[in-house]
Amino acid sequence: MKTSSTTNTQDCIDVCNRLLRGELSAVETYRQTIRKFEGDPAVTTLRQIQSEHEFAAEMLRNNVLEMGGEPSNDSGAWGAFASAVQGVAKAFGESSALKGLQQGEEHGLDDYEDALEDEDVMPGCKEMIRTQLMPRTRQHIAQLQELAARR
Repeated sequence: MKTSSTTNTQDCIDVCNRLLRGELSAVETYRQTIRKFEGDPAVTTLRQIQSEHEFAAEMLRNNVLEMGGEPSNDSGAWGAFASAVQGVAKAFGESSALKGLQQGEEHGLDDYEDALEDEDVMPGCKEMIRTQLMPRTRQHIAQLQELAARR
Protein backbone atom coordinates (compact mmCIF):
# COMPACT_ATOMS: atom_id res chain seq x y z
CA MET A 1 0.00 0.00 0.00
CA LYS A 2 1.31 3.42 -0.97
CA THR A 3 1.48 6.07 1.66
CA SER A 4 0.45 9.64 0.98
CA SER A 5 4.14 10.65 0.98
CA THR A 6 4.97 7.97 -1.60
CA THR A 7 2.06 9.07 -3.77
CA ASN A 8 3.11 12.72 -3.56
CA THR A 9 6.69 11.80 -4.45
CA GLN A 10 5.53 9.79 -7.46
CA ASP A 11 3.24 12.62 -8.55
CA CYS A 12 6.15 15.07 -8.26
CA ILE A 13 8.36 12.68 -10.28
CA ASP A 14 5.66 12.52 -12.95
CA VAL A 15 5.44 16.32 -13.16
CA CYS A 16 9.23 16.68 -13.30
CA ASN A 17 9.43 14.04 -16.03
CA ARG A 18 6.78 15.90 -18.03
CA LEU A 19 8.85 19.09 -17.67
CA LEU A 20 11.99 17.13 -18.59
CA ARG A 21 10.34 15.87 -21.80
CA GLY A 22 9.51 19.48 -22.63
CA GLU A 23 13.13 20.53 -22.14
CA LEU A 24 14.37 17.63 -24.27
CA SER A 25 11.90 18.67 -26.95
CA ALA A 26 13.26 22.23 -26.80
CA VAL A 27 16.83 20.97 -27.25
CA GLU A 28 15.75 19.00 -30.34
CA THR A 29 13.84 21.93 -31.77
CA TYR A 30 16.72 24.36 -31.30
CA ARG A 31 19.09 21.84 -32.89
CA GLN A 32 16.87 21.74 -35.99
CA THR A 33 16.48 25.49 -36.12
CA ILE A 34 20.19 26.19 -35.74
CA ARG A 35 20.77 24.27 -38.98
CA LYS A 36 18.41 26.71 -40.73
CA PHE A 37 20.33 29.71 -39.35
CA GLU A 38 23.91 28.53 -40.05
CA GLY A 39 26.04 31.54 -40.92
CA ASP A 40 23.55 33.96 -39.38
CA PRO A 41 24.60 35.97 -36.29
CA ALA A 42 21.42 34.68 -34.57
CA VAL A 43 23.07 31.26 -34.28
CA THR A 44 25.07 32.43 -31.26
CA THR A 45 21.91 33.30 -29.32
CA LEU A 46 20.11 30.14 -30.46
CA ARG A 47 23.03 27.95 -29.36
CA GLN A 48 23.10 29.70 -25.98
CA ILE A 49 19.39 29.06 -25.48
CA GLN A 50 19.79 25.44 -26.58
CA SER A 51 22.60 25.01 -24.05
CA GLU A 52 20.41 26.45 -21.30
CA HIS A 53 17.68 23.94 -22.20
CA GLU A 54 20.26 21.16 -21.94
CA PHE A 55 21.20 22.45 -18.49
CA ALA A 56 17.52 22.65 -17.45
CA ALA A 57 17.01 19.07 -18.64
CA GLU A 58 19.99 17.96 -16.56
CA MET A 59 18.62 19.75 -13.48
CA LEU A 60 15.24 18.05 -13.89
CA ARG A 61 16.88 14.68 -14.59
CA ASN A 62 18.92 14.97 -11.38
CA ASN A 63 15.84 16.04 -9.45
CA VAL A 64 13.93 12.94 -10.59
CA LEU A 65 16.88 10.72 -9.64
CA GLU A 66 17.12 12.34 -6.20
CA MET A 67 13.45 11.49 -5.62
CA GLY A 68 14.14 7.87 -6.55
CA GLY A 69 12.50 8.04 -9.96
CA GLU A 70 13.53 7.05 -13.46
CA PRO A 71 14.08 10.13 -15.64
CA SER A 72 12.58 10.28 -19.12
CA ASN A 73 15.16 9.71 -21.83
CA ASP A 74 13.39 11.32 -24.75
CA SER A 75 10.90 14.03 -25.53
CA GLY A 76 8.11 11.60 -26.39
CA ALA A 77 5.00 13.01 -28.02
CA TRP A 78 6.11 16.60 -27.34
CA GLY A 79 9.23 16.02 -29.41
CA ALA A 80 7.26 14.75 -32.39
CA PHE A 81 4.84 17.66 -32.14
CA ALA A 82 7.64 20.22 -31.76
CA SER A 83 9.47 18.75 -34.74
CA ALA A 84 6.36 19.00 -36.89
CA VAL A 85 5.68 22.60 -35.84
CA GLN A 86 9.29 23.60 -36.37
CA GLY A 87 9.40 21.84 -39.74
CA VAL A 88 6.46 23.92 -40.92
CA ALA A 89 7.99 27.09 -39.48
CA LYS A 90 11.33 26.39 -41.17
CA ALA A 91 9.59 25.91 -44.52
CA PHE A 92 8.18 29.42 -44.28
CA GLY A 93 11.41 31.19 -43.32
CA GLU A 94 13.48 32.42 -40.44
CA SER A 95 10.84 34.72 -39.00
CA SER A 96 8.36 31.83 -38.77
CA ALA A 97 11.03 29.64 -37.21
CA LEU A 98 11.69 32.25 -34.53
CA LYS A 99 7.96 32.62 -33.89
CA GLY A 100 7.70 28.83 -33.51
CA LEU A 101 10.53 28.85 -30.97
CA GLN A 102 8.88 31.68 -29.07
CA GLN A 103 5.59 29.77 -28.95
CA GLY A 104 7.45 26.74 -27.62
CA GLU A 105 9.04 28.86 -24.89
CA GLU A 106 5.65 30.31 -23.97
CA HIS A 107 4.22 26.80 -23.74
CA GLY A 108 7.12 25.81 -21.49
CA LEU A 109 6.43 28.81 -19.27
CA ASP A 110 2.80 27.70 -18.99
CA ASP A 111 3.95 24.20 -18.00
CA TYR A 112 6.17 25.66 -15.27
CA GLU A 113 3.32 27.82 -13.98
CA ASP A 114 1.06 24.75 -13.87
CA ALA A 115 3.71 22.87 -11.89
CA LEU A 116 3.91 25.72 -9.36
CA GLU A 117 0.15 25.45 -8.83
CA ASP A 118 0.25 21.65 -8.44
CA GLU A 119 -0.03 20.75 -4.75
CA ASP A 120 1.81 17.47 -5.34
CA VAL A 121 4.98 19.21 -6.53
CA MET A 122 7.41 19.35 -3.64
CA PRO A 123 8.66 22.70 -2.31
CA GLY A 124 12.24 22.05 -3.46
CA CYS A 125 11.06 21.42 -7.01
CA LYS A 126 8.93 24.56 -6.95
CA GLU A 127 11.92 26.58 -5.76
CA MET A 128 14.03 25.30 -8.68
CA ILE A 129 11.23 26.15 -11.11
CA ARG A 130 10.60 29.58 -9.61
CA THR A 131 14.22 30.70 -9.23
CA GLN A 132 16.03 29.01 -12.10
CA LEU A 133 13.84 27.53 -14.81
CA MET A 134 11.14 30.18 -15.20
CA PRO A 135 13.50 33.18 -15.26
CA ARG A 136 15.54 31.54 -18.03
CA THR A 137 12.41 30.78 -20.01
CA ARG A 138 11.27 34.39 -19.73
CA GLN A 139 14.72 35.51 -20.87
CA HIS A 140 14.52 33.15 -23.87
CA ILE A 141 11.19 34.70 -24.89
CA ALA A 142 12.71 38.18 -24.73
CA GLN A 143 15.78 37.08 -26.71
CA LEU A 144 13.62 35.52 -29.43
CA GLN A 145 11.44 38.63 -29.62
CA GLU A 146 14.59 40.71 -30.06
CA LEU A 147 15.88 38.42 -32.82
CA ALA A 148 12.52 38.53 -34.60
CA ALA A 149 12.41 42.34 -34.38
CA ARG A 150 15.71 42.51 -36.28
CA ARG A 151 14.27 40.57 -39.23
